[in-house]
Amino acid sequence: MIDFGRSVLLLAFLTVSVTAFSQQTPDPEWTLLWQPAAPGAQGDGDVDQPAVRIYLPPQGKAVGAAVIVCPGGGYGHLALDHEGSQIAVWLNSLGIAAFVLRYRLGPKYHHPIELGDAQRALRYVRSKALGFGVSPNRIGIWGFSAGGHLASTAGTHFDSGNAGAADPIDRVSWRPDFMILAYPVITSLPEFSHKGSFKNLLGAEPDPKLMENLSNERQITAQTPPTFLFHTNEDTGVPAENSVMFYLALRKAGVPAELHIFERGRHGVGLAPSDPVLSAWPARLADWLKVRGLLTPAPSVN
Repeated sequence: MIDFGRSVLLLAFLTVSVTAFSQQTPDPEWTLLWQPAAPGAQGDGDVDQPAVRIYLPPQGKAVGAAVIVCPGGGYGHLALDHEGSQIAVWLNSLGIAAFVLRYRLGPKYHHPIELGDAQRALRYVRSKALGFGVSPNRIGIWGFSAGGHLASTAGTHFDSGNAGAADPIDRVSWRPDFMILAYPVITSLPEFSHKGSFKNLLGAEPDPKLMENLSNERQITAQTPPTFLFHTNEDTGVPAENSVMFYLALRKAGVPAELHIFERGRHGVGLAPSDPVLSAWPARLADWLKVRGLLTPAPSVN
């Protein structure tokens, strides 16, 4: 039986914690994912340098899991507050390490640059997992909107690493161990796609075969990681069919998955801390993480 009173108190605590942190604590400095320059870089400004902000939970609270956080923004900008730093603080409150990803964007950069940045972030964290107090097989990815497309691309287009690579980071797998997708862009089907995201990602006249390859509900296999999906029925920016189609494809492939669709709520709500109904969705995510054993401390973490 669910203890609703306890869930409400936990949700209120997490909401207050996120708000207080965002008001009082500066964000960590960016850590570049490549030195001195990223492959394909067209300059040396911040927009040309993929990086992560690293948020580690207190040592005594850490559970040995980590999440790469991919903010949304239509592949044209990054919502680094409510889909970045606030998410990191929430994850830290559960004992999970968070790595907010600054990936390169269109129209300056196109695929596969964005995917390469997410790939590098996953490999970076996995290759240095023990130093972060993280188990290498408990590293997930969480994406919002277009960041959800990037996260789902990482979860459906991965490899096990190149054992002979000169760079040790490139020797490890970049398959995420789990995915969290919040109102994600998924499909390229015209009636449900977010056209602005695909235009920024692929240009004005993309190759139809590439569009199909990046319609991620079509790329799911039995090796796709377990996935949690959240959407709202009122979302007119990215219709809920994106999450529904991805969920059904996961189900068909036998991949563990959980889908929550709330009736009310605009696109881009983040954790929705001020909404008395939608603010319940992070608690459902925490339940899913608990069921998957990700909130139980890994051996030798603390």
